[in-house]
Amino acid sequence: MIEELENISRRIRREIIEMACRSGGPHVGSALSCADILATVYGTELRLEPWVERDIFILSKAHAAMALYAALAVRGIMPVEMLASYCHEDGALPAHLDLNTGHGVECSAGSLGHGFSIGLGMAFGFKNQGSDRRVFIVIGDGESQEGSIWEGALFAPGQGLDNVTVIMDCNNLQAYGRPAEICSFEPVSQKWEAFGWHVCQADGHDHGSILDALHEDSRGRPKMIIARTTKGKGVSFMEDQLVWHYYIVTAEHRAQALNELQ
Repeated sequence: MIEELENISRRIRREIIEMACRSGGPHVGSALSCADILATVYGTELRLEPWVERDIFILSKAHAAMALYAALAVRGIMPVEMLASYCHEDGALPAHLDLNTGHGVECSAGSLGHGFSIGLGMAFGFKNQGSDRRVFIVIGDGESQEGSIWEGALFAPGQGLDNVTVIMDCNNLQAYGRPAEICSFEPVSQKWEAFGWHVCQADGHDHGSILDALHEDSRGRPKMIIARTTKGKGVSFMEDQLVWHYYIVTAEHRAQALNELQ
């Protein structure tokens, strides 16, 4: 299983690089950092059949939309041909997620914190309906500086939302620097625990570690997985480099990156 997940991650990363180069758009580092998380969730955890009763996945850090589009294509949920239209005029796939653009995109999200709140609302609805459908949400560490995140953090335990799992992609870089330099949220684990969540840790680039966290008993509480990651993971010259939040992938960058992702 782990070898297959590694292959899925590599395919997701290659598609991210291709989309970034074709579009001339930013956020490639943000997309690469959560590729292993998406590969694990889509490769093992999400129940997708029947589709009308599927589990829900929401990428709240929606500027990393390339990662979700690539995961949907690799999983066979979205036609891989659609990826060529990413961030192009009259293209099908926008730079930030839009509900009406592609199969498997579950909500519109752009401003940070919105996808998290939408996902909690879905989990609340499923719980009230007596449904066993689950909701998985990926947020960013910089995103956790938003007030709406902490409103949701209060809401979920109070409503007994043990059907929701949130994964924080902690790559320790946001648009203008390290989170600790901008608006520190540490100690993050203790904060979520104090709000009533079951908190566990994971290496966000180790599929086995992610699986262990996903399978850990949350004891009837919503689950928060703190996944430590590296921005730009998988491409050596992009790793942990702030510039790759916005920098453009040229043809030369593309060739070097794809060579590393063989």
